[in-house]
Amino acid sequence: MKFICEKNSILKEISIAQEIISSRNALSILSNVLLETANNSLSVKATDLKIGFQTKIPVETVEAGSTTVFCDKLLGILRSLPEGDIEFSDEDEIVVIKPLFQKIDFKLRSIPAEKYPELRVAGEDDFFPVAQKDFMEMINQTIFSVSTDETRFFMNGVYMEQSNTGLIMVATDGRRLSYINRIMDQPVPMFKPVIIPPKFLNLIKKLSSGEGNMQLSINDNYIFAEFDSHKLYSTLIEGQFPNYRRVIPEKQQFGCTVDRALFLEALKRVALLVDQKSNRLFIEIRDGSMLLYSEENDIGMAKEEVACDYNGDDIKLAVNVLYIMNPVRVIDTEQITLSFTEASKAITLTSEPEKDFFHIIMPMQLD
Repeated sequence: MKFICEKNSILKEISIAQEIISSRNALSILSNVLLETANNSLSVKATDLKIGFQTKIPVETVEAGSTTVFCDKLLGILRSLPEGDIEFSDEDEIVVIKPLFQKIDFKLRSIPAEKYPELRVAGEDDFFPVAQKDFMEMINQTIFSVSTDETRFFMNGVYMEQSNTGLIMVATDGRRLSYINRIMDQPVPMFKPVIIPPKFLNLIKKLSSGEGNMQLSINDNYIFAEFDSHKLYSTLIEGQFPNYRRVIPEKQQFGCTVDRALFLEALKRVALLVDQKSNRLFIEIRDGSMLLYSEENDIGMAKEEVACDYNGDDIKLAVNVLYIMNPVRVIDTEQITLSFTEASKAITLTSEPEKDFFHIIMPMQLD
């Protein structure tokens, strides 16, 4: 095997490969990345047996062939090299990495490609198209609400199901919930609702151009995605996702509308002095005014007042500052609305005008 390619084009793909296999032992074949070259194309493959990744980049193929090499060291070598073209060659289970016109020479031991596990594939007829832009926004509106509590593994991913007009995604950790119901341009075939690991969705976020369609395929145990020059798959999380519809308020009595940018900046400033253990932020809302403040502690306190549109009874709320900042960051309208009934019941954040998503936050104790 021998090929020549530009440093940055291969560096990006090896970085993604390392994210997938970073937890693997250096002595394992799964710590290696598979490189295959032919017809002026290089295929890069990586897997940890749960997630698989494959992409192709243009190279100058001198001699077709394949091998696997320890990904972490390959990544370190590539990062250390100067800009420009690099020559890769493999002989007698040694990969030589040599920048052209430079007196630099690295040698890495390799393992034959035949020993690398086969990556899973889905049937061509099983895929359906989804706009990359829509799928990216669905991920952005939900992924931060995924639970990190491994004892409740069924909430450690984003739930996805078919709707009458497209796709629904939901994430919750039991104290907050994020929901989006996106209408798709093309029909979505029937599939059993699934729970998708966030690692897979974060890879899509990182790799997607946001342009054109991606192809999705879902079966009982795996989800596959193909877009641009990338192919990904992941095992699905098994378990019964909570009945999220039960926590969605049917009606809320009051609504407070505020400028999103001003609200977010105020949240960032007050958050600097919010107690790091509780993350509790207080919000007092009265006619035309919203007061944000932290509780006094050994370091100090902060408070800031923001104008808002509100006609209702004065109310004091306590919320986790991170739980309210995350959705405010991803809502893309100039104004947002906080809807509520009383201090002890759920708070709903929506865009203004309202779109196809919302975020629910359970309040904290006031004292």
